[in-house]
Amino acid sequence: VIDEKTTCIATGFSPLIVLRKKPLYSEQHPRAWWSAVQKAVSSIPKNVRNHITHIGLTGQMHGLVLLGERGHVLRPAILWNDQRSFAQCVELAKKTPSFVQISGNLLMPGFTAPKLLWVKEHEPHIFDQIHKVLLPKDYLRYLLTEEYATDVSDASGTSWLDVKNRRWSLPLLRHTGIDQDAMPKVFEGPEITGQITKKAAKELGLSPKVLVVAGGGDNACSALGVGCIANGDTCISLGTSGAYFVVRKHYQPQAKNAVHTYCHALPGLWHQMSVHLSSASCFSLLENIFSKPINRMIKGTFLEKHGLFFLPYLSGERTPYNDPYAQGTFFGLTHDTTQKQMLSAVMEGTGFALKNGQILLDKSQGSIYLLGGGARNTAWLHVLASILEKRLVFYENAPVGASLGAAKLALYGAKKGSKKDIFSCSEQGKILRGKPSLYPYYREKHALFNDLYRALQPVYRKKHHIGEMT
Repeated sequence: VIDEKTTCIATGFSPLIVLRKKPLYSEQHPRAWWSAVQKAVSSIPKNVRNHITHIGLTGQMHGLVLLGERGHVLRPAILWNDQRSFAQCVELAKKTPSFVQISGNLLMPGFTAPKLLWVKEHEPHIFDQIHKVLLPKDYLRYLLTEEYATDVSDASGTSWLDVKNRRWSLPLLRHTGIDQDAMPKVFEGPEITGQITKKAAKELGLSPKVLVVAGGGDNACSALGVGCIANGDTCISLGTSGAYFVVRKHYQPQAKNAVHTYCHALPGLWHQMSVHLSSASCFSLLENIFSKPINRMIKGTFLEKHGLFFLPYLSGERTPYNDPYAQGTFFGLTHDTTQKQMLSAVMEGTGFALKNGQILLDKSQGSIYLLGGGARNTAWLHVLASILEKRLVFYENAPVGASLGAAKLALYGAKKGSKKDIFSCSEQGKILRGKPSLYPYYREKHALFNDLYRALQPVYRKKHHIGEMT
């Protein structure tokens, strides 16, 4: 919750779990999102809730939410990091090159369109019942307002949007067997999409006069939270996934490099993004292996040389490989390997994955703004600064960046200030710089990191097929 000066005055939180029934699968129950919203909103003091006038929505992109005629959920949502629809991507790309030409992006199993084609092929009884296709945050909008709507930034990640012209592409929709009637109406991020219903207002303890703006995808809103609204502004999101994000004033796709080109959540802007599917989540892996929290393992500096490598592909990888079969790999283990070296290798490996995006997207000398819960890990940030050879800027509000950006969109939609005043970051950021003496070491190790992936790429695919047989 922010006030009219964009000061964050309250936050609410409720955790969720991911369901992984089979290899490559990643799902959640949409009703669980609503339960989490109720818990998070009810944790906000009542005297604060009483003064809320507008809501902005943000959330994980690409997820497939299928509703029947009465608005009921037909199956669990298939999430952004679900990799089961790779075959459908290949089929669509062969039959319909216009997917890449119109959407400006490669077809990837994380995107929404191939997920729907997978449902059509494997669950035809579900497909036949579809009334509406929604993205995760827009299912919450439906429960809030009973309106079917989305925004251009989130819709960009479906493979159905004409990203240049910021509208649904009817030919692309038809290629997956649906028409525009099944889709929500597309809005720009600050536009009003509806008013909260009396039922939702009562459940959340809000005024029934509250208005809901379109909002934006998580990365676009995170960027707005730290003021990335001008051409060339750059930020990195360190959440479950990692994203290297650059604002563009013109539409200029780079699909062949698996770079995402999307509409920004403000009118007249686009952004490009490299996405690394497993970033801060790699540290959760180590916590499970060592049965202790990361903050107990992080002691002292991690800017030191060692021969251990970690390929951080726990859920496959997008940029630059578009490979759903890649997996997490430690390379170089010896009798003398320590926990600290393994943790250091994870910090380096996730940094090298982001470096691959930087090489494709960012030729500037400017600062990079940091977002997401991973930005609390100061030891990791020092490693990143040395790998990226850039000045990093961290804001205390960065961990709630996506929510903050959505709230700012709501304020802008309420016409409570200028774009510059609302989206500029007034907070004084903390600056982190790399260690120049380590730059040559990290450059050489980054090259070997990429050599390792190329050597293992055919092995990952063979291993997946063995897993299917068992």
